[in-house]
Amino acid sequence: MTFLSLRAGRLEVDLAPQAGGSIARFTVDGKIDVLRPTPGDALAAAMLGHYGSDTACYPLLPFSNRIAGGRFVYDGQEIVLRRNWPGVDHPMHGDGWARAWQVQRHDLRSAEIAYEHEADHGGGWPFAYRARQSYRLDDDRLTVRISLENREKRAVPAGIGLHPFFVRDEATDLRCRTTSVWLTDAEVLPTERVAVPTTWDFSDGRRIGEVALDNCFEGWDGQARIAWPNRGLALEMSAGEQLRTLVIYTPPQRPFFCVEPVSHANGRIAATRLAAGDTIAGEVTFRLTIQ
Repeated sequence: MTFLSLRAGRLEVDLAPQAGGSIARFTVDGKIDVLRPTPGDALAAAMLGHYGSDTACYPLLPFSNRIAGGRFVYDGQEIVLRRNWPGVDHPMHGDGWARAWQVQRHDLRSAEIAYEHEADHGGGWPFAYRARQSYRLDDDRLTVRISLENREKRAVPAGIGLHPFFVRDEATDLRCRTTSVWLTDAEVLPTERVAVPTTWDFSDGRRIGEVALDNCFEGWDGQARIAWPNRGLALEMSAGEQLRTLVIYTPPQRPFFCVEPVSHANGRIAATRLAAGDTIAGEVTFRLTIQ
């Protein structure tokens, strides 16, 4: 297996470009996992199949979350997409996570990878784009920049985001401020936007295990703090202006949870617009405090 390994101070990051442009592991001292580690057998399969869904973190582009029935209308044109996720009836998370990315550069502390998408009119994403991810590791933080350039001669729908899987234990705490949230139906499709209810309010911090969520939050200020008091570890996640929507996924009885900075709300890709030749880009910083 081929990794791009980054090292700075006590932090170590292994990237797996072939596995959907993903992060395979993010650790302190090579043994304290910040993100869920990708087991060797799972990673070998992921790299062979070019998918990153079982890794520590993967890119979300050209859209985040689900598109109901794989159908939406854009500029009067109906777009029909095939299913792309096992067991899910709706196309999900775009296609960047399921393609091999190419290495553009790599040194001890940084790397850049890219993916060129050709228009797929057979049920895939029908608009050509160029995607890039750049990584920089410093002694106390990992910074990821993700971008998508429209290669069409017309405006197209386009979104970006990151899908990190954070390690979780019984004391893990999340703090973030949001103003509204989308309720969902049984298939996790958005139904109604409401003010954040008290039971889903993380503004003062609360343990992950107190609530089960798979919801999209809006009005996020771009700051989130995750604390693992039992491990003497805390993380401050900061996102740029283009990534101020937050998907929080806290599945019960699982050793991970997700806090995903994205550019658009679930099911709202048809409301986005990226002009011909333009680029949408955003940056996320994961800064660690280690006791």
